[in-house]
Amino acid sequence: MSARVRVLAAGIASLLLTLGIARFAYTPLLPMMLEQTDLTLSGGGWLAAFNYGGYLFGALIASRVRDLQTKDRLYRLYLVLAVLTTFAMAWTESIYIWAILRFISGLSTSGGMLLASALVLNWLMRNRYPAELGVHFMGIGAGIVFVSLAVMLMQFYRLDWSLQWELFAAVGMLLAYVAWFWMPRPKAVALGTDKPLVDHPPSAQLARLLLVSYFFAGIGYVVSATFIVDLVERQPGLSGQGALAFTLVGLGALPAVLVWDRLARRFGYFSALMLAYLVQIVGILLPLQGSLIAAVIGAFIFGATFIGCVSLVLTLSGRFYPSSPARLMGKMTLAYGVAQIIGPAVTGELTEYLGSYVWGIGLASLAVLIGAIINARLIPLEQNEPALARG
Repeated sequence: MSARVRVLAAGIASLLLTLGIARFAYTPLLPMMLEQTDLTLSGGGWLAAFNYGGYLFGALIASRVRDLQTKDRLYRLYLVLAVLTTFAMAWTESIYIWAILRFISGLSTSGGMLLASALVLNWLMRNRYPAELGVHFMGIGAGIVFVSLAVMLMQFYRLDWSLQWELFAAVGMLLAYVAWFWMPRPKAVALGTDKPLVDHPPSAQLARLLLVSYFFAGIGYVVSATFIVDLVERQPGLSGQGALAFTLVGLGALPAVLVWDRLARRFGYFSALMLAYLVQIVGILLPLQGSLIAAVIGAFIFGATFIGCVSLVLTLSGRFYPSSPARLMGKMTLAYGVAQIIGPAVTGELTEYLGSYVWGIGLASLAVLIGAIINARLIPLEQNEPALARG
């Protein structure tokens, strides 16, 4: 097995663990937790908010760390925390302890999304491979597919919610092994060139607009990512189909990361990002139509587009700051993270009060539209950025 394959596999395994299990297992398990414990829908929204709060804190840490060795140590710490917090979710029914655990698991998510991304991207660039993270981010889609199919299988055997958390943690231990031992320590990476990596920071205007547009995109993403399973389950005639819809989210994300890389290379990063935002609105709204076909198509579209938004923005971070990709990754994720605290909390409260997801989903779609309009102003600025020169 080549060194490149091992590094990419380590990154994918880190995402399967920290995002797929530590973060996304909560989504298909939420309906069962609502049914089998005293958790309310409002409480479920707040737990999601705490999870994103932890991710926000992790993004803040990542944005401040410059040293690759420190990034590597944090990355490995977060792998351990992802496993431990997943195990511990099964050991209590206290919403307060759950909130603490979701916060810590959110912190661990930044290990796969930001620190692993930075370590993988740095290794690729220093070894003269294309500075693209499409393959790495396939781990997000794979993680969603895995947890969805796993929940469907475990529900078939009528396993309760706590045992499902424990089984996820057991699988997480295997993923942690790959993510730990196949990711090379930064000091051991062989440099492919003696030339230093040169940063090309974006203009102040571009950075501001990108930050704001990504914030609004984050609201749209988190509402669907958190509640799509329960939304589908509540539709007349669709009980039991929520996990299937979430599986389609992952299946949509799996191949899409490579497609968005190619679209960005052909048409420019911000044109591709604009397309991702606009099509995502369709994916967010379709599950409200009430049919299984609309739900699965909407879920597939949502998966294919949210992964495009994330992978394009984080790849942009690496192109602007190749010597320290997490520098801009952290700031972008801070914006995304703030949105992800607000979105589920507001949607959970609205849905519990009104008895319907219509207002929450509508506001999420409006937020993505605002993000797309702001992003439109970035398209003409791209040609002035040396870091984004095509070729």
